[in-house]
Amino acid sequence: MKIPHTALPPETLRGIVEEFVTREGTEYGARDYSLDEKVTHVLGQLERNEVVIQYDPDSQTCNLVNKDSFEHS
Repeated sequence: MKIPHTALPPETLRGIVEEFVTREGTEYGARDYSLDEKVTHVLGQLERNEVVIQYDPDSQTCNLVNKDSFEHS
């Protein structure tokens, strides 16, 4: 199920994004980015509708996925 990022309180949205960008294996390339830079980058992707928040009611977890991947699932 898709959760509109605009429906979440700012602190909840930031918590979801922070959890996503700090996961093991999340890689941003050759340059090291601060947590705030990573969060800002992902929030921009949400604003541009490139990434969506996917909620799994069975596991009660959220994940951020590419919009195209979500639409084809």
